Amino acid sequence: MGIRRERRGTTGAAVAGASVLAVFGTALTPVHAQPQQTARQQAAAQQAAPHQAAAQQSALRSVHRQRVRWERCDFDARMECATVRVPLDYREPGGERIGLAVSRLRTASPLRRGVLLSFNGGPGGDGGLGVKSPQRLADTPLRAAYDLVGFDPRGTGGSAPVMCGVTVPTAEFDSRPDDSAFPALVADTRAKEAACARTGGAVRRTLNSATVARDMDVIRAVLRERKLNFLGYGDATYTGAVYGTLFPRRMDRSVLDSSRNPEVDWRGQYKSQAYAIRDNVDAWAAWTGRRDGHFGLGTSGRRVIASVERAADSLAETSVGYMDRTGFDAAVGALAADRTRWDDLGDLVSALVHRPSDPDTERRANAALQPWEEPEGELRPGAVEAATCEDDWPTDMAVYREDMRRFKEKYPYGLGVLRAQPWVCAFRSFTPSERPPYIRNSGYPKGLVVHAEGNPVLRHAGGRAMAERLGHRLVTVADDGSNDVYAVRGNRCVDARVTSYLLTGVLPRRAETVCAGAPRPDVPADRGR
Repeated sequence: MGIRRERRGTTGAAVAGASVLAVFGTALTPVHAQPQQTARQQAAAQQAAPHQAAAQQSALRSVHRQRVRWERCDFDARMECATVRVPLDYREPGGERIGLAVSRLRTASPLRRGVLLSFNGGPGGDGGLGVKSPQRLADTPLRAAYDLVGFDPRGTGGSAPVMCGVTVPTAEFDSRPDDSAFPALVADTRAKEAACARTGGAVRRTLNSATVARDMDVIRAVLRERKLNFLGYGDATYTGAVYGTLFPRRMDRSVLDSSRNPEVDWRGQYKSQAYAIRDNVDAWAAWTGRRDGHFGLGTSGRRVIASVERAADSLAETSVGYMDRTGFDAAVGALAADRTRWDDLGDLVSALVHRPSDPDTERRANAALQPWEEPEGELRPGAVEAATCEDDWPTDMAVYREDMRRFKEKYPYGLGVLRAQPWVCAFRSFTPSERPPYIRNSGYPKGLVVHAEGNPVLRHAGGRAMAERLGHRLVTVADDGSNDVYAVRGNRCVDARVTSYLLTGVLPRRAETVCAGAPRPDVPADRGR
């Protein structure tokens, strides 16, 4: 499933790097092979190495020992905010620096056991809470035990934001595009990367998991803490796992909620979203087939899917309200993920199949459309286009063309074909400052991975893979399509276990704990079903 990531180790920086390791915890992974050197050049480099290492050591020490000015946050009087200066590129710690926006909500409890850093959003922290992350946990028991810390990851919010120029696509937005649209899709993607290259700045090449993990360690040092406790949601789970890989002696308790899969690269991650969405649609179809008396869409999952396709074919010819086939495919994927709305999806498809001209059907169709915001102005946030390029993507457009043909047939729902089409990284205009390391647990405490079974953004198999890779306990939310669960969904089973672990360090006894998800609609099954 997906594209496998090759196992990568963390390569040292030869003899000179040993002293840097003592300060920074781990050496940087090189991204370029060095050209052949003459004997004289090699000798000169060996002579210079100790001096360079000493300079790097001194620069890193100054970064870790910096003092920052904490002031009341303008968005929450309970919290303090500060700017932490970090190297633009950790290969040159004495070079240019950028500012990270950091926040904290301090505890007054004498039972304080350290700091809990959390962040969400992604890729790269895009669209996350950033410095407002502590607000999510402010009313939980965790506030009595931890200073709650948040930050805007580099490239987002108040931390040297990466911006891309806005481009106007030439290809029609279509969930099942014809092959004739492919050249325009390629041209649009190439233009998007060129626009990001023009306005993204120097931070863009450093917006990767390993560098953000190093930023986290600077935050830890600035807070004068020996260890970091971590709570990550979504893409942040991977960054947290990278932090534990690079700095195992500095990681304490950790919770990865809705985890990325350490076994696949970014392209594999995107493709797996289409698989997860189809899993949800098939589960909904099976449930609906057992209620044919109510919905009238067929008595089996296969027949229900056939009814869905009849609705899609009709909408390809004639829209109902504002809903065309693309809008319908998007709605099917979104509603199938939310178990509490399975009846809404069944009623929508039933209305489109049996009463397409009814005014009530138009109302249902318009209400089911997913919001789509067009960027305003000449620039838009560009963290996603940078962070996802830490991996190498295929540059052969034939790979994308073939995948799109397959995905539009098998995974049309939830805009699955978008997960297969060309992405800006196929035309990447920069070399990432660091590559992702091979995720491993080299001795830090076992933690928790929380994952909903039907998560359409991060497939459950990824959470299981992360738990197995790190030796963590897995908490599965059964029959649920949520992304971000702890302290968000009101799931008392999950909240109790995560809170207990973070407060006491005691893990569930079993390798996997199953918590019930949100209930399905109370629509009785047909007799005998």
